[in-house]
Parts: sequence; structure tokens; C-alpha cells
Amino acid sequence: MNAVAAQTKVGFDDTILAQGREISRRLNQLRIENFPPDAKKTLRQFSLAEAAYFLGVSTSNLKKLHLEGKGVEPTVHAGGRRSYSAEQIRELRRWLDQNGRSEVKKYVPSRRGNEKLQVIAVVNFKGGSGKTTTAAHLGQHLALTGHRVLSIDLDPQASLSALYGIQPELDHYLSIYEAIRYDDSRAPISTLIRPTNFPDLDIVPASLELQEYEYDTPLAMQKGNEGKLFFNRIVNALDEVDARYDVVVLDCPPQLGYLTLTALSAATSVLITVHPQMLDLMSMSQFLLMLGDIIKTVKQAGGDVDLDWFRYLITRYEPTDLPQAQMVGFMQSMLTPQMLKNEMLKSTAISDAGLTKQTLYEVERSAMNRATYDRAMESMEAVNSEIRELIHEAWGRIK
Repeated sequence: MNAVAAQTKVGFDDTILAQGREISRRLNQLRIENFPPDAKKTLRQFSLAEAAYFLGVSTSNLKKLHLEGKGVEPTVHAGGRRSYSAEQIRELRRWLDQNGRSEVKKYVPSRRGNEKLQVIAVVNFKGGSGKTTTAAHLGQHLALTGHRVLSIDLDPQASLSALYGIQPELDHYLSIYEAIRYDDSRAPISTLIRPTNFPDLDIVPASLELQEYEYDTPLAMQKGNEGKLFFNRIVNALDEVDARYDVVVLDCPPQLGYLTLTALSAATSVLITVHPQMLDLMSMSQFLLMLGDIIKTVKQAGGDVDLDWFRYLITRYEPTDLPQAQMVGFMQSMLTPQMLKNEMLKSTAISDAGLTKQTLYEVERSAMNRATYDRAMESMEAVNSEIRELIHEAWGRIK
């Protein structure tokens, strides 16, 4: 390499490092501006109708509780409008569970008896399929409806972590890598868990260090059985916190590597996100072919890939787009039993909320076009409610 070429290479390295640091600095500045004074995410209040929906009661019954001085004291706005914090919704749920008139209905849906921890792996071979958006909203929906949820970000790009208010390169939080690494520095997963701004929703953030697992595993496989049994590492890590949670949501990286395979071995259910376009469907076809062959190999090696359910979720769907509608019909002709009945619609409400690192559950409805927001939220809730029902069915609960 001549001196000019070497100088050019060094210059490129220095440039991208400087740009990476500057982007992180600016993003952190935006975060501090959006979430003052301590740069931590807060959470909006929920309307009477929203609180009633998440609790599974009527708005009239919830209003009656307040008028009778029972439960919690909501914030009362001008005109008598009531709103509740997420913490108050949780307190109301517990109050209803203890004092509700129904002896059949349970307002706290946590695991009971021999019901096992549900571990949902959200996967796709191709980026841009709405995987992280799906995982983020699913975790928040389950928490708001009374489930104890742990989200684990397995993508080194850490998009889920960022959406939940954590910027790994600045916050210096440790990732799940610390619980699944192969050396003596392995740490209990309980030391890696961080709370979010939603009650009953915790997260194990991601970081670029997670990529090391992809390099460490083949080396460990050459050294002995620990590496050859890599697929048990997340399962073993979760054993420590099994009793603390009802559901674990794994946001997998957009590649079929050791992280994804380890996640699938830990999963009790799998959600495959797919954007209804030809190239995405072709990519998914290759993903399924490779995944099926690899899972067979993992099973032969002693891995336990035994799912309660798996489903395909259509994401970023535009029903008025004829090619997309045709692609959905094409999928339904082959995959109907495994397709969710509801699709996640493409919406500017979701992307607009993401500009400030917020989800639909966090952003104020008044901050955007209300019809757009309502349409997006209706779609999101239909999908998440369907998944919640699958979780309860896996527990053997009858509607």
C-alpha cells in the first residue's frame, strides 16, 4: 500500500469515528431536550376510556369507582375529564382483583399454578420489516394489560433500547452478552435488567458488544461441549428470573446467526414479521429454508425447539396498495393457519412518534392528526390483543 492510500484509509477511519461520536452526542442532546431534567423518559397520562380498556372494564364502571371514592384518585381536568397514570392503572387493577364483584374474572393476568414463562421471539431475516416496532409496542401493551414483561434487545444496533430511552454508547449499560458469554466474566441476568418508564416492563439493553457472541460461539464449539450447547445459554440465563415475569419478548437481530438461533431455542413462541412485497417474501422464503435446516441440526444436538405457537405478522401494510393486497392474498393461500388475522398498518403516526423516540402508547394523541393516530392505534391494539390471546391460550385459559 503506498503512502497516499494509507493516509486515505486513516482519514476515512478518523472521519467515521468522529461522525459516530457526533451523532451520539447530538442524539443525547435531543434526548435531554425531550426528557428533562434528568434525560429519562416519562410517560403521559391515559384517558378514562384508555384506562378502562386496559383494565377490561366499562368507562361507566370506572367513573363510578371514582365517584364512590374507591380505587385511586385520577387527575380531573376542566370539564370533568379524568386521566390516569400507568401506575394508577396498575393500582386499580390490583384493587379490582381484590374487590371486584366477579368471582370468575381475574383482573391481574399473571401466571398461575403451573403456567410457564412465555418467551416470544420476534424475528425476520431482513431489516425494515417492523420487527423492533412490533416488539416495542407488544411489550408495552402486555405491561399495560397487567402482565409482568421483560424485553431483551438482542440486536447489536440497539434500536429497541433506544426506543425505550437507553442509548448504550452513552449510558454504558451492559447487554445480555454478559449473561451468555463463555468466559469467567459471565454475569447473572438479574444484574443486567433495567426498568423502563412503564410499570411492569423491564429491559435488558443491547450494545455493539453483542456482536462478539457471533465470533465467540464457533471458537467455543471447537473447544468443548459448552460451545456445542450454545443454544441453551438464554434458556439458562432466564432460569434465574423465571418467577419475576409472565412474558419475555426477544427482539432478534435481522440475521440468522448464533444470537437468533439461541433466542429461538429459548422461545416458546415465534412471531415472524413480513412486509408484503415480493422481495421481502423472497427473502423470507430463504430465511425459512435455512432456519428449518438449522433447527433440525440444533434438535439433533439436543436443543429443545418446541413452540406453543408461531405466527406470521404482516407489517407496514397499505390495504389500498394493490400489489401489497395481492401479496397478502398470496400468503393467505398458503399460510392461513399460521397468519395473524390482523395486520399492522403502515402509518405516519408510528414514524412521527419515533422521531422523538416514542411509541404510540407514549405520544400524546393531540400531538398529531387524531384520525391518523386512532387508525394506527386501532391496528396496533388489534394485533397485540390477538397475540395476548395466544399467550393466554398457551397457558390453557379459556376465553
